[in-house]
Amino acid sequence: MAGGAAKYRHLSRSSSHRQALLRNLVTSLIKHESITTTWPKAKEAQRLAEKLITLGKRNTEHARRRAQSIFYTPHDLLPKLFGPLRERYAERQGGYTRVLRVEPKKDDQAPSAILELVDGPKDMRFAITAKAIARQREQGIQTLNELTALNVRKVTRYRKDGVETLEKEIEKMTLEAGKKKNKKNQDEEEGGEDKGEGRRAK
Repeated sequence: MAGGAAKYRHLSRSSSHRQALLRNLVTSLIKHESITTTWPKAKEAQRLAEKLITLGKRNTEHARRRAQSIFYTPHDLLPKLFGPLRERYAERQGGYTRVLRVEPKKDDQAPSAILELVDGPKDMRFAITAKAIARQREQGIQTLNELTALNVRKVTRYRKDGVETLEKEIEKMTLEAGKKKNKKNQDEEEGGEDKGEGRRAK
């Protein structure tokens, strides 16, 4: 309906409790860059987080006062919001956060999700893309499929030194996979030797 109030999730809370919850979630998100919560809470916190980062990009006195009123620990997080995060998202026109569905974390089976800042050290899509490419290269596949190629463009487009950083992450994933494979082979060899000694003892 034109002119109507914007729809939002009440989250089964009063207005003041809802605002306190969202402030707490966004404070944790900016601090840790990734949080796990329920799907509805993640979607509502995402809206507030996007507004916060937009304030950071404006970098005005009014924007600082508005951000300060949202954070629970403004003195710790304002320098990050108006410093590294403003620089990270300088070229982006929105889409600073991402919500990913995950398996329910609680016994009540409530739908869970990860809310994260994109292009950061905990960017899950970046890590998944690097892992997929490392697995393909291990199998001798050099040509990326359409989905992986799309993800490469997404995770490197705005990230500083995106392609180079992705290649470093792929190398890291390849080394870790190699170590796991060697350890597994070593454990299997030791297990075989133990069984052989057991038979001889009998």
